[in-house]
Amino acid sequence: MAQGFTPIVEFYGANAALLNQRIMRWRHTDAAGIESDRLELTLNIEGLEGLPSMSGKIGLRVGYKESGLVEKGEFAITQRTPVLFPMRLMIVATAAPFSMVDPSGYRQRRSASYGPTTLGALFRQMVERHGFSARVAPALEGIAIAHIDQSNESDMAFITRLAKRYCAVTKPFNELYVLAEAGQVKTLSLKQLPEVKLSVTLDNRPGDRAFITATLNENTRSKYQGSRVTWWDVAAGRQRVVQVGVAPFKTLRQRCQNEAEARAVAEAELRRAGREGLELLIDCPGNPLLSAEGLLRLDETWPSYMQGRWSITKVVNVGDPVTGYRSSITAGGLST
Repeated sequence: MAQGFTPIVEFYGANAALLNQRIMRWRHTDAAGIESDRLELTLNIEGLEGLPSMSGKIGLRVGYKESGLVEKGEFAITQRTPVLFPMRLMIVATAAPFSMVDPSGYRQRRSASYGPTTLGALFRQMVERHGFSARVAPALEGIAIAHIDQSNESDMAFITRLAKRYCAVTKPFNELYVLAEAGQVKTLSLKQLPEVKLSVTLDNRPGDRAFITATLNENTRSKYQGSRVTWWDVAAGRQRVVQVGVAPFKTLRQRCQNEAEARAVAEAELRRAGREGLELLIDCPGNPLLSAEGLLRLDETWPSYMQGRWSITKVVNVGDPVTGYRSSITAGGLST
C-alpha cells in the first residue's frame, strides 16, 4: 500500500454524521495487550443543541485519499467533557467493554481457583462469559496449568496477568478477544499483518511532510541470557529449579506447580527479556498500516545500528490541523 498525500479519517456507527462534520482533532492509541486501544476526539459544538449520546460504538477508518482507508476497529464511548468558550466537546472511547452499567461484570473483582486446565481453555472461560468470541494462538492453546488463583481481581486484570506469565498479549477487538504471542506478525483476528518498511529521506528536516526523528534506548539491565524458575516436586518433597538459556540468569520469584509449567514460564521470560533490551521511539508521517504487535523494517537509509526488523509495541496516531497526520511508534528489538 503506497502512502498518499491527502490524509483522511472516517467515523461510522454512533453519531457518525456529527463526528465526520465537526471533528477538529483525533488521537488513536493502538497498544499491545496490557493497555486497551483508545480513541480521543475533539469536536466543534458551536450552535449544537444538546450533546451526542454515550450509547453505541464509534468505528474508525484512517488513511489517505490516494491509497484508501484502513479499518481500525470500534470503540465504546466512556467519557464526554464539554468545554465552554470556545465550544468544544472532548470524547474518550475505548476498545475494551467498559461501561457505566457493566452488565456482565467485566470490571467486577472476583476470587476463584482454576485447574487442572490449559491456557486456551481458561482464557475462553474468562472472555466468553462477557459475550466475546475467543481467538487463541495455536502455540498457546495447549499450555498446561495445574493450578492458578484469581485473587480479588477483575477478569480483565486476571487474564492480562495470566498472559504476561507466558509472554503473550490479550486484547479485545470488536466482538473478538484475542490471546496471541507477543511480537508475532498477526492482527487481532490472527490474520497476517504486512511488514511495514520505513525509509528516511535524503533531505530529512523538521517542517517537511516526510520528516522522521528517532531515539534508541538501550537497557543493559534487561540483557539476560537465561532465566531460572522454581517448582515444587510433591513426590520428592523438595523444591527444584528449571533453567533455560545460559548465564547470566534472571531468577523469577514465582513458584510453579510442576516442571512443564516452570519450563513454559522460563522460556516465555527469556523471549520477553530478549526483546526489551532495546527500545526504539520513532515519530514519522502517519501510516495506517502500523499496528501494535506488527513488524517494522528500517532499511539502509537508517544508521546501521537501527537497521533491521523491530517488533511494534505501541502506535499513537494523531490527526491535527497544525501537525497533520503523524504516527509515534514504540518498538522493541527482536530476540530472533
